[in-house]
Parts: sequence; structure tokens; C-alpha cells
Amino acid sequence: MRKPKQPEHFIRIPGYPGGNTALGEFIKENLRYPKEAAENKVQGTVAVDFDFNHKGKVTKATIKSSLGPGCDEEAIRIVKLLRFNNSNNRGVKVTFHRSINIHFKAPPNPKANPEETRRV
Repeated sequence: MRKPKQPEHFIRIPGYPGGNTALGEFIKENLRYPKEAAENKVQGTVAVDFDFNHKGKVTKATIKSSLGPGCDEEAIRIVKLLRFNNSNNRGVKVTFHRSINIHFKAPPNPKANPEETRRV
């Protein structure tokens, strides 16, 4: 009887618990639109490169594509909150590299108070 074949690469890249859908939901729930960006009506995407260790904790995050006032800092903050699945790669402690795009869209303007519009 033959032995089962071992995979070619024994190092497996851990994913986010719940997959990309859960990752997107996490970002939506925790993203705070920066005050500076709201004042300047800044919208767009910040690209972030980051490293995470074998325990799934983000160790380093750098901005790949900047958006400007406040958005870069918020993107770094969100990325540092991420926790990935632990990897069991035969006892080898590996640092993984990944990149992510975080989208900033201006929140809708609050509607004017109806009482204030009537006082003309």
C-alpha cells in the first residue's frame, strides 16, 4: 500500500476566520470616518501592506497607496485590529505578507432639522 502524497508546499497561509466576507464586515463595523477627511470631503481607497506572524497577529503595517488626512492612520488602526487563524506549519514560525484595500466613502450629510427649515 502506498503512502498518501504530501502536499508540495507544507507552509499554508492562514486566512481570516469566516473568510473574506467576514473580513469585509469587520472593516465596515470598525471603520471610523476621520474628521479631517469629512471636513475636506475626501473619498477613495487606501492600500495597506501588512505582515502577520504565525499566531495571526499583525506585526507591521505600511501604507502602499495614500489617501490623505486621517484616512491613512485609520487604515493602519483597522489593520492592526485584525487577527488571522493560527498556522500550524510543522513548528516553523513564519511571517506572512498580505495587502488589503480599505475604502473610504463620505457619510451622507445629515438631513436638516424640519423645525429649522420652517422658521423662515
